[in-house]
Amino acid sequence: MDFDLSWILLGLPLAFVLGWLASRLDLRQLRIENRQAPKAYFKGLNFLLNEQQDQAIDAFIEAVQSDPDTSELHFALGNLFRRRGEYERAVRVHEHLLSRGDLSLSERQRAQHALALDYLKAGLLDRAEAALKKLEGTPFEAQAQLALLANYERGRDWTQATQIAQKLEHSNHGSFNGRLAHYLCEQAAEQQSNQQIEAATALLQSAIETAPAAPRAHLDLARLLASQGRPADAYAELETTLEIAPAAVALIAPALAQYAIASARVPAAFQRLKANYELSSSLDVVQAIVSLESSASGTTQSSRDWYLRHLERQPSLVAAAKWLADEKFEHEQFHPQVQRALDQAIKPLLRYRCAACGFEATQHFWQCPGCQAWDSFPAQRVEEL
Repeated sequence: MDFDLSWILLGLPLAFVLGWLASRLDLRQLRIENRQAPKAYFKGLNFLLNEQQDQAIDAFIEAVQSDPDTSELHFALGNLFRRRGEYERAVRVHEHLLSRGDLSLSERQRAQHALALDYLKAGLLDRAEAALKKLEGTPFEAQAQLALLANYERGRDWTQATQIAQKLEHSNHGSFNGRLAHYLCEQAAEQQSNQQIEAATALLQSAIETAPAAPRAHLDLARLLASQGRPADAYAELETTLEIAPAAVALIAPALAQYAIASARVPAAFQRLKANYELSSSLDVVQAIVSLESSASGTTQSSRDWYLRHLERQPSLVAAAKWLADEKFEHEQFHPQVQRALDQAIKPLLRYRCAACGFEATQHFWQCPGCQAWDSFPAQRVEEL
């Protein structure tokens, strides 16, 4: 069979034309997609700036569908899901990113960090810990260690928290000595509850060495000594604490008065607290002085005059209510009702308030139960702030 070369001559131009048409169609489709993706992206950004997160998510999903290879859109979408509390969807987005083989090392590390944040926000602490540990040796290592520290604090794993804080301290990411001292005090409390007194004492001594000017370890050590029947040693420890942490006098004064009475050191404690009161007129110091005078004289009349002195220095509904408690009036039959009303009115003023989040409590906390911040509760009560 003879092969006709004319068909080749006719076919070559036809193939060229078809190829040219196909390339034009591909370029046209590419231009359409490139126009659609930025349009959807900017539409989502506009919704986001107007705080319309639902519409922003829909726009970003449209953009991702148009250009599934763009990692930045995935990161934006995952972050939006996390901010809205849709942690499962955020996890799926970031896991999809990590499963891609074409992802660069820096983007893979970024996706790993985002996934760890998803787990943290979702409260999946075990998964968060495993994800954060994979960031060791990456640019996200410091952030991961801080997140791990918060994770261990939430789980009250003070041993692990101590190790992370020591790493951060040695890597010059700020001072963590204050937190380390708190972690050691927390471990000491656990040891004391297990009747491991020597171990608790050693931990408190270590906390004092770590942060000498922090009052908590001194206060905890004084309580531990008093619980062992050593009020004189407890009193001596608090005397030292007053010298190195005078700002915490409101927290120290009640325990100092208690141990002074138990160890027959009332005159010395009275003089020391009186001197502190002249520098800082705290109501807690006044009450400690009143308890010392009452124990020495056996009467409350002279000691109650301290409330009047406090009222002369600054107005205080709490001091007024305490002075009126033992005062005699013309219509004495109404005194109990009036006193109950005053006692009810001063309750909010006797609370402590977190300076970071405003959480209020009837007792002083070293770590705020609301925002988990350390040392955010002032030593003064609400009335004195």
